[in-house]
Amino acid sequence: MANISLGEMELRFAELIWTNAPVSSRVLTEICSKEFNWKRTTTYTMLRRLCDKGIFQNLKGTVTTMKSRDDFMAEQGEKFIDDTFNGSLPNFLVSFTRHKSLSEKEIIALQKLIDEHKEA
Repeated sequence: MANISLGEMELRFAELIWTNAPVSSRVLTEICSKEFNWKRTTTYTMLRRLCDKGIFQNLKGTVTTMKSRDDFMAEQGEKFIDDTFNGSLPNFLVSFTRHKSLSEKEIIALQKLIDEHKEA
């Protein structure tokens, strides 16, 4: 798993691309001008950074995803649990539920997830 971290604005920009991809880089600069009040050069600088991280690709003026939002967020979640809870999902859940009870709906969803991913 690649160790990719994004700052707050990088993540907001990435969310914008995931929502609109595939998108022309020209349209992306227009969207960023409206959303973030960015100049064209700022958009291209940020895009290059995220392309260098392997999340997006800008090929012939069309920005596409190299890593889906779901895959990226899954990697971030795995990294957080690895770094904070020594890779232990049960330890994470114990910590998470220490101050917040799970609803019946959440318990059912977690049980279903567990059942679907049990090792044979």
